[in-house]
Amino acid sequence: MRYLLLVHTRPPGSAAEQPAGPPTVEEVTAFEKALTDAGVKVDGSALELENAAVVHVRADGERVVTDGPSAAVRAIVGGYYLIDVPDLDAALDWAARCPGARHGSVEVRTVWEPDFS
Repeated sequence: MRYLLLVHTRPPGSAAEQPAGPPTVEEVTAFEKALTDAGVKVDGSALELENAAVVHVRADGERVVTDGPSAAVRAIVGGYYLIDVPDLDAALDWAARCPGARHGSVEVRTVWEPDFS
């Protein structure tokens, strides 16, 4: 099964309690290597924190674009990993090993794979 690990971080300048600082390059590199060596990494990347837009389409079809991540969020997605593991327990184990879990949080989402046959 495929799972998306969404790595959450606090927005820059947030008044909320900050995590222990960003993960080190060494921590991230070691985690990436572990995912790759285990053969579970499908994809993954860091995301820019400042360059974002929120798109909403009103009932009349008008597109409304707001710069930056939504102001209502307490944390923003700083990156993601797409992994392929046997079950949710395995995905949760990988999420707990992610440096982002110690410096923010990691949301685990099952990738919906419909059977259209």
